[in-house]
This record gives sequence, C-alpha cells and structure tokens, in this order.
Amino acid sequence: MSKTSYTTRFSYAASDVAGQLVFCVISFYLLYFYTDVYGLSAGTAGTILLIARLMDAIDTPIWGVIFDRTKSKYGKSRPWFLWLCVPYAVFGVLTFLTPDLSHTGKVIYAAVTYIGASVLYTGINTPVTSILANLTNDPQERVTLTCFRMFGSKFGVLLVNLTAMGLVQKLGGGDDQRGFMLVMPIYAIGSVALYLLAFRNLKETVKVETVPQSILGGFGALKGNWPWLIIFTSSLCFWIAFIARVSTVPYFFEYTLHRKDLIPLANSLDFISLATVFFLPWLCRKLSKTWAWIGGLVGMVAGQLIVYAGLAQGGSVTLVMAGWVVGFLASGVAMAMPFSVISDSVDYGEWKTGIRSAGLLTAVGAMFCLKAGAGLGGALPGWILEGTGYVPNTAQSAAALAGIEWAIVWVPALFFALSAVPVLFYRKYERMETTIQAELAGRR
Repeated sequence: MSKTSYTTRFSYAASDVAGQLVFCVISFYLLYFYTDVYGLSAGTAGTILLIARLMDAIDTPIWGVIFDRTKSKYGKSRPWFLWLCVPYAVFGVLTFLTPDLSHTGKVIYAAVTYIGASVLYTGINTPVTSILANLTNDPQERVTLTCFRMFGSKFGVLLVNLTAMGLVQKLGGGDDQRGFMLVMPIYAIGSVALYLLAFRNLKETVKVETVPQSILGGFGALKGNWPWLIIFTSSLCFWIAFIARVSTVPYFFEYTLHRKDLIPLANSLDFISLATVFFLPWLCRKLSKTWAWIGGLVGMVAGQLIVYAGLAQGGSVTLVMAGWVVGFLASGVAMAMPFSVISDSVDYGEWKTGIRSAGLLTAVGAMFCLKAGAGLGGALPGWILEGTGYVPNTAQSAAALAGIEWAIVWVPALFFALSAVPVLFYRKYERMETTIQAELAGRR
C-alpha cells in the first residue's frame, strides 16, 4: 500500500471543484431562482425538485450498472469525465435560462432542464467517488484523498458563493434573469476545463479482476452489506438537512434578519469546514472513523440550536452567525466521512458475496443520497413557505416568518440528529477493515 502523488491528490480535488461550479449554484440558489426570478410559486418549485429526485430512483441504479459494466482503455470511472463534461455543463446553463413561456410552459421547461442537469450530474459525479477504490487500496490513503476532494468541493462552493450573486447583479445590470443567463456559461466553461484536467491526470492503478455479472447480478453486493446500509441511511438524512439549511438562506437573511447583504458571507462560510477536514485523518486515527463521524453530526445539531438561540434573542446576528460557523465547522467531518467509507463498503460487499460493484454501490450509496437529499431538502422548505403564505419580494407575515424559521432551524436539526443514529452501529464494521483487506488480497 503506497501513498498517492500530489498530482493525483490535486487532480482528484479538481474533479469536485468542476462539479460544484455548476451544482453549487443549483443547490444554493435554484429554489430562490424559481420563486423570485422565474416567477414560479414556492410550492410548484418544491414539487419540481421532488419530481427530479423521484427520477433518481430510476437513473441512479442504471448509472451504477453502466459504470460497473464499463470497459475502456481509460478504465471504468475515469472516461466518464471526458464523455459527460460538456453535456453536464450545457444543461447547467439551460437550467438557469428564463424563456418567455406560459405558466405551464415554464413549469415543464424548469422540470426538463433541472432533471436533465440532475441526471447528468449523477453520471459525471458518481465516478468521482467510485474511482477512489481504484486509485488506492489503502483505507487511510482513501481518507487523505477524500480530504483533498473535500478541499476541492469547498473551494468550488466558496468560489461560487463569493461571486455568483455579485456577478448576477453586475452582469445583469439589475436584471437577474439576464444576470443568471450570462453567469452560468462562465461556471460551465470552468467545469469542463477541470473535468478534462482530472481525466488527464487520474489513473486507475488498482486493477481488480472480477467475474462478469448480469445486469441484476451487481445488486448481489448489497446482500448483507450492513456498512453500506448505514452509509446510505445516514447520508440521505444528512443531505436533506444540509440542503434545507442552505437553500433557505436567501429567505432567512432577507426577510427574517433583514440583512440581505450577508447572504454571500453566510454561504461562503462553508469554506471554513476545511479546518476540520484537514484534521480528519488524525481524528480517524485517534478517535476512529465512527466517533469522528458522529461528532461531526452532533456538532451540526449544536450549530442549529445556537442559530435558534440567536433568533430567540431578538434576531442576534452575532449569535446566528456563530451557530452558522459551528455548523459549517462540524460539516467538514460529517460530509467527508460517507464519501471516505463508501469504498470500504465496496470491499465489504466483495468480501462477503464475491461480487464487486463499485459503480452501483457508489451511485446509490453516495449520489442517490446526495441528490435525493438535495431534492427533499429543497422541496421541504418550498412546501413550508407555500403553506405558511410566503409571497416573494414583499414584507412577510408572521406565519411566513415562522415557516422560514422552521425551514432553516428545525427541519435541519431533526435530520442531522436522525443522521447520527445509524452511525452508532458502524464501529463493528470499521474494526473489520484490516482483516477484509488481507483476505481480499489473498483471494486476488
């Protein structure tokens, strides 16, 4: 087991910067774009987000099967960076266009473009996770690579949040529709360039010869794969909480705190999660992966409670921002751990069943959770705002303000807490990693 080069590590980071340049705009600003720019109701926008997530129940396992059956001179995961980077970027741009259509036409256009972008994001971002198992077979080195990936992800998020709304206002000249139309191609071009860099530099050095499986045969790797089920359940709850939290930011800071100027700062604070990501390998050695993971999730619940304390004290911006900081610091560990251990669950599935389905387990265990969580995390605030009488671009009623509070404080707090529950049972399987690696090496 050898360490990977820094070229590999930074190229792996670049692959997630590439994805975030487009997907971060979707995750953080699409609900706001639909309601306050494109003119859809909050309930309709939330329903579109949910429908797209229902599509993931179909497209995610299909992508997983395709990845497992991919054979090319470039490997199994790497070629998808080359094949899908341009289509993904194009749909990212289309999602934020505002054609002059009837209300029904707008709904159909929004649904088709968002679903297209979502399906292609699964296709190009799942290999970012599945390739990890073939970059190294060292569990600790996988943690290190995941840290670099998280750096790339957070850098992409920071870059978008520091520049997106400012560029929309500057290039649009006060017309947000024009602004988004001009800004998205900039991010899309950057995304394509970075995916091509990752394609050039990443190499699948771990060669695993497996018996070809039927299309449904790869699902056999799920049989008795309890580590994977733990990762799946925890990740789904985490992403519902995280996306509900960040997608409500524009409403919360504009209508509750009356500090719209703080929206870029609030979302950009996601970057400080790297402070804990950099310590992740050390935390995993000192505490174990399980307890580091649980600690991150508990920290996110604590951050939500601090935000509520700020609201209870008359909307204390200082206290609210302190809770925001605590939550993002904790998210570094809470977000990175599932991406790190999903490769270990692939090894567990092969050890237990003889079936290695890195593409399928990664697609469903990581990407489905991220996207389903993003959809539900975006839909829940939309439905809550609709149900409490939210009206765009005007002073909000007491009921609507209460809805915003529920969407940004209590929905995330509940799902962060639920996310920690299954992780309590992960320690048993973490202790088995060394034995599993040794036995798999012997079999191969």
